[in-house]
Amino acid sequence: MPKLNENFLKLEKNYLFINIAKKINAFKQANPDADIIRMGIGDVTLPIAPVVVDAMKKACDEMGVKETFKGYEDSGAGYDFLKNAVSGYYKSIGADISPEEIRINDGAKSDCGNIVDIFGDDNIILVTDPAYPVYVDSNLMSGRKVIYADSNEENGFAGMPDYDVHADIIYLCSPNNPTGSVYTREQLAEWIDYAKKNNAVIIYDSAYEAFITDPDIPRSIFCVDGAKEVAIEMCSLSKTAGFTGMRCGYTVIPDALKVTASDGTEVSVSQLWGRRQGSKFNGVSYPVQRGAEAVFTEEGLKQIHENIAYYQENARIISETMSELGVKFTGGINSPYIWFKCPCGMGSWEFFDTMLEKIAVVGTPGAGFGKNGEGWFRLTAFGDRQRTIEAMERFRKLLGELMK
Repeated sequence: MPKLNENFLKLEKNYLFINIAKKINAFKQANPDADIIRMGIGDVTLPIAPVVVDAMKKACDEMGVKETFKGYEDSGAGYDFLKNAVSGYYKSIGADISPEEIRINDGAKSDCGNIVDIFGDDNIILVTDPAYPVYVDSNLMSGRKVIYADSNEENGFAGMPDYDVHADIIYLCSPNNPTGSVYTREQLAEWIDYAKKNNAVIIYDSAYEAFITDPDIPRSIFCVDGAKEVAIEMCSLSKTAGFTGMRCGYTVIPDALKVTASDGTEVSVSQLWGRRQGSKFNGVSYPVQRGAEAVFTEEGLKQIHENIAYYQENARIISETMSELGVKFTGGINSPYIWFKCPCGMGSWEFFDTMLEKIAVVGTPGAGFGKNGEGWFRLTAFGDRQRTIEAMERFRKLLGELMK
């Protein structure tokens, strides 16, 4: 009989969004005519940019002709045309990344969860709390010790390192999911300093960098001096270009990032990851990569930023509602997420139930992201404009009732 990896038995029985789905389904059965507005899961709602669709159609046509048909992509790291496009984009935001340091993936979530394959199970993992569940779960599945840096109301939900605490691998996300907070250049420099002092590696999730509007906030950790020696960066086109149904992103591992093996040998992290991916990953389809390439053209960036501006306006509407009502929140600026304090001292799941039952609006309970998320709540700006406005009107009425 095969033996289980019993670390899986230590995980929460149900993933956060499975619990949410169960509650929504139960509510729908009891209230079949309810008009539910969903502002919980961060899925986009606008169609993919026309320039991307055209590029994919052309690529599909190429796949039907012998002379232009594409089979396996040789390196497994992505086609050169896309890596060159991503490299050019990095240069435009102030980071010098070569095409050889870029690997194309099927979205940031996969690589965030799989990158730990190349690191030993005895590493200590540091995660800011609250955190995207993948960072924690993917390490608990391997039995690693996970410790936390507190992100809370006092520090603006931007947790900082404690130099008295040792960690080997550090997960950072900016703009942050779920809190919408962002790290300044100075804060990232401090994390880089901490990583160097601990001989640690930072895994940096920049999936929401396209939503940054403040020119003083780095769009990449590689915009900060010293990052190439300690950091891996992962980004996704899911939110940047609406690729949630297409799956494409990229991971950057600089050539300068090396670790020391137990025998004292210096090892390239990039080479290790390439070997892992060559064994366990088939790559991203040619039409999708051609679509991704189109994102980084002049016309592509223009079109995707029109969509991003739409979501940013939704975020502004939600943020202004919170401000008018005197609700404490982070995010909304530089981020598609609004993270607010539950009214009347309610717990996260208690407020989830209240919102669903009283006004049929769905958000995400902060407790699902860690202990510091208790008493907080996440809304996303990825919905339809009129539905967002309607949700905020319902929210105003709900808070009016609760404050009586």
